[in-house]
Amino acid sequence: MKALVLTGKKQLALQDLPTPMVAANEVLVNTAYAGICGTDRALYAGLPGSADAVPPIVLGHENSGTVAAIGANVTNVKVGDRVTVDPNIYCGQCDYCLTDRPELCDHLSAVGVTRDGGLEQSFTAPASVVYRVPDNVSLKAAATTEPISCAVHGLKLLKLTPYQKALVIGDGFMGQIFAQLLQAYGVHQVDLAGRSDDKLAFNHEKFGVTRTFNTTRDTLPADYDVVIEAVGLPQTQEQAVEATKKGAQVLMFGVGQPDQTFSMNTYEVYQKQLTIQGAFINPYAFKDSLALLASGQLDVESLISHEVSLEQVEDVLNGQVSGVSKAVVKVQ
Repeated sequence: MKALVLTGKKQLALQDLPTPMVAANEVLVNTAYAGICGTDRALYAGLPGSADAVPPIVLGHENSGTVAAIGANVTNVKVGDRVTVDPNIYCGQCDYCLTDRPELCDHLSAVGVTRDGGLEQSFTAPASVVYRVPDNVSLKAAATTEPISCAVHGLKLLKLTPYQKALVIGDGFMGQIFAQLLQAYGVHQVDLAGRSDDKLAFNHEKFGVTRTFNTTRDTLPADYDVVIEAVGLPQTQEQAVEATKKGAQVLMFGVGQPDQTFSMNTYEVYQKQLTIQGAFINPYAFKDSLALLASGQLDVESLISHEVSLEQVEDVLNGQVSGVSKAVVKVQ
């Protein structure tokens, strides 16, 4: 089978690999689509993701496809089912797993990070992380379930109520997902800040974002109960704290560099009684994410800017393809 293998830092090779054997508790998936995200760019550059990717490895942790075979002990899916895969696999035995914080698992493994993922024609995953896709959700949309689930997990860490005013900083794929999710979760006013006038106007007209701000020329008001930082740069992280009103919550969702820092006024944190919250991966958020897709409250296909082949993946990862908001790889 055809597979795109990470063989070293910034080195990808298209190889012919044998179709993997399926173990008793595993599922073999024929990949339909695999999403490309910032984590893949980090792994390609030799940086860590949710865990370290040690070459040779097949990336691709955002996947959808069709069940090709099941192990002897698998009962939750059958051959022919349309599925998506939560890449994160928890040990179930460490202190974090045993205290209901599996995302912080000391022995985390992941499809497309520590074991071969969806940038190949077929891959295996434990049955426990394989989810059937609702009939009215396309496999192209289903390939984005993992990033949606990371955003859903972030929102679960906050206290959301309808009266709140929320601001999302970042008009990339994840920022636009958050803008839709906050409305689906009942927040009555959701504003969006970014650098693309076209994306800001699109989200206002299509998804009902109330106000938009272009951060290259607009000042963000300090008027928000909830602020989502979905960029991961020091300047936007500082803007997120500064845009708060008293009693606000800030979700630091954007992923910065491992050695990155930002500054904030600690007296303001005290005086406003702010909650500043991090969010790591996506524990048990796939069911909610698929339900949101099936309900129509979340439109992701409108946000997918590029559909590429395995042969074009490296061009996306190294920045040779311009204007990418969200790219998915059509594998089969």
